[in-house]
Amino acid sequence: MSQIIIYTIITLVAIGATAAIILYFVAQKFKVLEDPRIDEVEAALPAANCGGCGFPGCHNFAETLVKSENWDNLFCPVGGNETMAKAAAILGREAIEQAPRVAVVRCNGTPEFRPRINSYDGAHTCAIIHSLYTGEAGCPFGCLGEGDCVVVCDFDAIHMDPDTDLPVVIDDKCTACGACVEACPRDIIELRKKNKKDRKIFVSCINEEKGVVAKKNCSVACIGCSKCFNVCPHEAITMENNLAFIDSDKCKLCRKCVPVCPTGAILELNFPPPRKKEPVEASETKTD
Repeated sequence: MSQIIIYTIITLVAIGATAAIILYFVAQKFKVLEDPRIDEVEAALPAANCGGCGFPGCHNFAETLVKSENWDNLFCPVGGNETMAKAAAILGREAIEQAPRVAVVRCNGTPEFRPRINSYDGAHTCAIIHSLYTGEAGCPFGCLGEGDCVVVCDFDAIHMDPDTDLPVVIDDKCTACGACVEACPRDIIELRKKNKKDRKIFVSCINEEKGVVAKKNCSVACIGCSKCFNVCPHEAITMENNLAFIDSDKCKLCRKCVPVCPTGAILELNFPPPRKKEPVEASETKTD
């Protein structure tokens, strides 16, 4: 009986050793040699694995940087130009600097401007509500206010304002990873050029309905009147589908479009208050 046990153990050990040898040679035969520079570049990345670069994670992005000859469409929004410069130095290349971006919420439909006309009692996610109906207000394009964008943000850069029921972006924390842009079913959030002192001018509306209908649902909606388009000296404003859009890359922040908007749909943020013009005193009439 003991001999049978010994033979069994020896047989199992022999099978295991043979399998290990076979697996070793198979692994050597099919192993993929990875460029050691990939690990160096990955170490220079922020390790956020947020997908903002368009790739599943930092390792995949590092591999793409090493293997790609053209970096025109490759950029790490979290690390920015500094990180890209480090990666370029490792590979003996030069990185083209890009203007930083920041998420912007293009909806100003607060309860003051967009009153509720019904009440929703269901799963509280924007994605589900969007698939079911227009929302608690009449605007079929406005923010649904359930904070799907907040849930997906890994940087605590966006939160819901309880007074306005709208998401608020914290510019200093925003890395422009684009997670909130992807999460919003209404496509309200946009990545726009980040200017000095976080100054912004943008049309805070995406309603494509005709002016009368849009304004009925929200008093600060864009009505497609084209007045802003007509006064812009930099060709930064386009009109399409009853809606004005300001290109942040072309906009020079001249602010000429803001006062001509009849509904206040164009917002200007973080600008100093306009200077008050001092009244010109009438010249005294000389008498003989």
